[in-house]
Amino acid sequence: MANRTIQTDSAPAAMGAYSQGVQSGSTLYISGQLGLDPKSGLLLPTFSAQADQTFTNIRFILEEAEFNLNDVVKVTIFMTDLADFGVLNKLMGNLFASDYYPARSTVQVLGLPKGGLIEVDAIAIR
Repeated sequence: MANRTIQTDSAPAAMGAYSQGVQSGSTLYISGQLGLDPKSGLLLPTFSAQADQTFTNIRFILEEAEFNLNDVVKVTIFMTDLADFGVLNKLMGNLFASDYYPARSTVQVLGLPKGGLIEVDAIAIR
């Protein structure tokens, strides 16, 4: 099966030479998503709002490829301040079923594109 590029107008357009997502067989790889509003292209003002929008953008890419959050097996999260880790945990606890959470790596970074506070990439398998 050939790789398939996943693109949806419901999530922010790629800011460079990459795809929002690539499906290879039953696996979907989602590029890092920021807390950008897809309509305005602007970052939302707070960590909480950016984190929520980041996962909303991921959901739209999943849906475009006919996947859902329960198909996500791994997320990598980049944050500019780990002091917001509790906010992230609460958000993820509300997003994913309590009996299933994906594997996760979270790292603090010096900076993110456009001055974002959080970026998340994901791998989903159907």
